[in-house]
Amino acid sequence: MRIATYNVEWFNSLFDRRGRLMEDQKWSGRHNVTRRDQLEALAIVFTAMDADAVMVIEAPDSSKRRDGEVALETFAERFGLRTNKAVIGFTNDTQQEIALLYDPKKLNATHDPLGALTGSPAGGPSASGDMSGSPRFDGEFKLDLDIDAAPEKVSFSKPPLELAVTTSEGAALRMIGVHVKSKAPHGARNPDEVMRISIANRRKQAAQCIWLRERVVEHLKAGENLMVLGDFNDGPGLDEYEKLFGRSGVEIVLGEEGEDCLFDPHARMVLGQRVGAMPSTSRFYLQNEGRYLSALLDYIMVSSGLRAKSPVWRIWHPFDDQVCYQTPELREALLTASDHFPVTIDIDL
Repeated sequence: MRIATYNVEWFNSLFDRRGRLMEDQKWSGRHNVTRRDQLEALAIVFTAMDADAVMVIEAPDSSKRRDGEVALETFAERFGLRTNKAVIGFTNDTQQEIALLYDPKKLNATHDPLGALTGSPAGGPSASGDMSGSPRFDGEFKLDLDIDAAPEKVSFSKPPLELAVTTSEGAALRMIGVHVKSKAPHGARNPDEVMRISIANRRKQAAQCIWLRERVVEHLKAGENLMVLGDFNDGPGLDEYEKLFGRSGVEIVLGEEGEDCLFDPHARMVLGQRVGAMPSTSRFYLQNEGRYLSALLDYIMVSSGLRAKSPVWRIWHPFDDQVCYQTPELREALLTASDHFPVTIDIDL
């Protein structure tokens, strides 16, 4: 089975309010890319991946006036994708949802949020009836972020998507789709504001990862197969403020060696060396510097039970992956479709 995570930059801008594709020559949310060109590029990428399930980050908006599941299923139908069933969890107000687009002949996925409802005591019942101690992801998490003995309330701008997944052959696993808060100092007007906003964002990002880590531990202690996948906007050594917190958000979610931990080979590679060749899953143009910046932001983390099945990871990078580079149509599609590249895992479930 092949499972993917793919951050599609401003996927929402390719659909009207009724979830219909806008295949025209007007500009998409991507710089200098038309809506038609982005849609066609995405169709090429999704077709080439041929995944059984894709965790779509920045999926089309779901709200009172829009339906992201309808939009994704319309996209799948238009381009003949076998991943033609979509599921979205808790919606948000950023117009960037987290969704799973999957092949219903290969698996079934149900939104299954766990955790105590906000306001109930730790260990109180969740909507699913479990007795988890950590709050449900659409609630609030209390943590002292600035060491003043007064816990702040932390919430997700994009609550993780928790899924109960069953394959057509009866294998069960849990999936958590993630889009953790960016640490970029948006809105900063001078160096002091850059520092202040960056540190505040880093605190919140770390708190969200601690919250996610608590949920991961609950699954691992229950002996469940778990996959955590998505965009963490973070990784070991990505910014100088990481030193203030001891470790990156990715390291927090993975866990320390010797305890219940998850595994991602690309994260492990970066953790093992701070200099030299590094994998990357995204490519951003820096207007002020006239160059591109590459970064490892997207991960597929697995529990030890899944790792024991000898899965194979792949970053569909247009320049680093030999097949992608040597296939001009796919190479150009990857560059046109998004500023992130898909990550896949092939695993026998």
